Amino acid sequence: MEKRLMNNVGLKILAFFVAFMLWIMVVNIDDPVTHKTFTDIPVSVIHEEVLANAQQPQTYQIVDNTQAVDVTVTAKRKTLNKIKEKDIIAVADIKELTLDTQIPIDITISGYEDRYDSAQANPRNLQIKLEDEETKRFPIVPTTTGTVRDGYVLGDIQAVPEKVSIRGPKSVIAEISRVEASVSVSGLSKNAILNSELVLYDSDNNIIDQNLLSNNLGTEGVGVNVQILNTKSIPLEFDTSQIKAARGYEFIGITYEPQTIQISGQRDEIARVTSLRVPGEALEISEIKEKTEKVIDVSEYLPDNIRLADENAGSVVVTISVEKDGTRSFDITVGSIAINNLSEELTMSYATADMLELQVRGPKEILETLSLEQAISIDLKNYTADGMYDVPVTVKLPEECFLEKNVKVRVILNMKE
Repeated sequence: MEKRLMNNVGLKILAFFVAFMLWIMVVNIDDPVTHKTFTDIPVSVIHEEVLANAQQPQTYQIVDNTQAVDVTVTAKRKTLNKIKEKDIIAVADIKELTLDTQIPIDITISGYEDRYDSAQANPRNLQIKLEDEETKRFPIVPTTTGTVRDGYVLGDIQAVPEKVSIRGPKSVIAEISRVEASVSVSGLSKNAILNSELVLYDSDNNIIDQNLLSNNLGTEGVGVNVQILNTKSIPLEFDTSQIKAARGYEFIGITYEPQTIQISGQRDEIARVTSLRVPGEALEISEIKEKTEKVIDVSEYLPDNIRLADENAGSVVVTISVEKDGTRSFDITVGSIAINNLSEELTMSYATADMLELQVRGPKEILETLSLEQAISIDLKNYTADGMYDVPVTVKLPEECFLEKNVKVRVILNMKE
């Protein structure tokens, strides 16, 4: 019996087969084949040049949110536990485009090529929309954010290069209204070329996604050449030779605000500028019979290579004063007016802070030495209720002198709380 068992080849083969099956069962029980789904795997598109090199160049847009897919991998449990999202590569080959809308998505798992049974994308195809391609040139608008260091101002800014060619779907190119390159100049005190990125805007000032676009800037990108200028405050000087008073009147002089301006320029150039002289033709005027104001833009009289530190600060208000023969003008602040007989139940304020002009007529020798300090007052005895009133101004003058015309000041009265 024992001899028969030992010499039976069929039994030996059967025993080997049973043992092998038991080994397979043990292995699968310990490390079974299963599946796992990995989400949001990005899809890479290859061989895009096939569309660009066509007789009518085309480009594409990914639709239906198929630019990222879920991938289900079937493999042994130990292998699945080691696979990470970064190992999964999803590729759509333009050469396999069908119906002008679909590209099959091929899945590979880097480092696990022979260690998984299958890997399936969901959806299986990349959905695209083909569109004719267009290339268009746009000027690059340089912009800045932030503030340069104190004592300096921002000069010229220039994009380098000044234009860019942008290629992409016609519909997207048509949306581009403005191309900007923005840089921060915070704390700058010298000229610099700063790196920037292009930002595209549509006509509604919305930012345009550039994923479907390309440009000709290459790896160097775009820079913004920033000029930083020194600043300096200088006084103004006016030539008044062209001011002519009317017959019977005399030109007295001018006052102006501001009396200084802030200029900017290269250090050696602004060092040579000590003041700004405004020529006579700027104030050319004749037949003046009353105080006259002129607004002068002094920026046009700046030397070459010098500019205003604030380009909006070039307006100077010049007040030209004249007096009638035998009169003298006095400019009085409302704060110098004495207030008499204000009711204890009221508060008073002036409706305006403007100066009052008083024209006093009298002998020349008296007018030359006349002072109106503590000589001007208003009487509020007859004003006892809330309201706004034009109150006559009283001026104490020498007997030989009198006001050319009476003057009133507008006051506001309010009851105390």
